[in-house]
Amino acid sequence: MKEASAQRLNRIPEYLFKELDDLKATVRSGLIDLSEGSPDLSTPKPVLAALARALKDPENHRYPSYAGKLSCRAAVAKWYRRRFGVTLDPGSEVTMLIGSKEGAGHLIWATCDQGDVVGVCDPGYPVYANQTRLAGASVSSVPLEAENRFLPSLGWLQSIAPRLKLLCLNFPNNPTAAVADLDFYAKVVELALRHGFYVVNDNVYSELGFGRHRPPSILEVPDAKSCCLEFHSLSKTFSMAGWRIGMAVGSRKLVSALLQVKQNTDSGPFGAIQDAAAFALQSGAKLAEANRKAYERRRDVFCRELARAGWDVPKPAATFYVWARVPAQEQATGRLAAGKVPNDVEFVKEMLKDCRVLAAPGSGFGQYGRGHVRFALVADEKKLKEAAGRIGRWLKIR
Repeated sequence: MKEASAQRLNRIPEYLFKELDDLKATVRSGLIDLSEGSPDLSTPKPVLAALARALKDPENHRYPSYAGKLSCRAAVAKWYRRRFGVTLDPGSEVTMLIGSKEGAGHLIWATCDQGDVVGVCDPGYPVYANQTRLAGASVSSVPLEAENRFLPSLGWLQSIAPRLKLLCLNFPNNPTAAVADLDFYAKVVELALRHGFYVVNDNVYSELGFGRHRPPSILEVPDAKSCCLEFHSLSKTFSMAGWRIGMAVGSRKLVSALLQVKQNTDSGPFGAIQDAAAFALQSGAKLAEANRKAYERRRDVFCRELARAGWDVPKPAATFYVWARVPAQEQATGRLAAGKVPNDVEFVKEMLKDCRVLAAPGSGFGQYGRGHVRFALVADEKKLKEAAGRIGRWLKIR
């Protein structure tokens, strides 16, 4: 028989979260899984009620339109106006997605050819780099380092700007939890307009900003809509991850290109889910705030308990992730060699074996993630306190 797999599959590694699933299978009981950003909070009851009502509409059981219901796109536009002060045309600057992950993959296929260069944050959500490779384009890694608050260096972006076709950003960031401000976005847009490349910002964590942090949209920058697209989703804001409902907004050209791929690949989201999403966006500010406060409490509990155990990790300003440098065994005695990077994969495996707590290894998000781990705060406060306690006891004897 001929080879079943296309050669292009050799361009990508095994998906990170598939590997983590394999690790989970080695633990029979007592696992506290903080590896994947899959919200554990319940979808708000009013949103469930809106879905139940929408299910009774016979029209929702027909094929949905590719771009999504105009009523849902209008709700997205109104929400962007209220939340960010951004004006969008629902007819040409908004399209609904079967989750923002689908949008990311389809956008890259829609915009990039073989030989094009795509700037991808490192560490970053693996989909951007992997879909770039599958499309035959070239990945140009954009380092996110602690020295620059895990934001791309503008000098680095300036050096690669003439070669770029597309720059993929994700702020608030997965996995580092970094937050970009409008001044940073303005400089990126200025570079894009000067050098003629496009920008996509994955902004799905904007509603999980803590304290006074209200993460902005790149589309708040004047003229950004001429070169920028932004992804958003209801997955984290309203705990609707399994519903697969998101949106792409911004540049008419990019929305149109994305839709050309969607029209030949899938249909729009299920109509009843779109109706429930529109309800959530129109009426759910208090519901979203309840989720945000829950994650903030979890962050405070988990980081406090780890600090008590001697692992002082930075408190994230947004997202439900905690990004931490692996504590090396030699740190306690001062024998850690300068520049030595702890092995994050081995650390994760040891922590799973000895603590029954699973995190995601930073190297799974790129070479600049080496020596770090990412915890997702997708367990209640009691379990997070237990997880931190197990880790703390383990670190003292490790």
